[in-house]
Amino acid sequence: MTVLRDRMIGDMKLAGLSVRTQQAYTQAVKRLATFYHRRPDQLSEEDVRAFLVHEIDGGIARGTFKRVHFGLKFFFVTTLGRDWALFSKKPYPAAQAAASPRGAQ
Repeated sequence: MTVLRDRMIGDMKLAGLSVRTQQAYTQAVKRLATFYHRRPDQLSEEDVRAFLVHEIDGGIARGTFKRVHFGLKFFFVTTLGRDWALFSKKPYPAAQAAASPRGAQ
């Protein structure tokens, strides 16, 4: 994933994202690739959606989920130019947030 990673980092620099945000976003893409054991650019919108649902079902914290979601959104929309409906929706279901202990704050 080196070429894709370098391209994504370049895109994040051009977007003015901080180094810590860049690290969080590249980690999100790595997490997705590790989950499927495939290059992330070979995954479909449904693959990414299933991964995000898996993360929620696994009890991921809301803040962590948002970082993962936005990192994947940046990668697929900005770096790869894929205009997926998945990324035009809210990143975390409101009902799920209200039901979680941290979402009630």
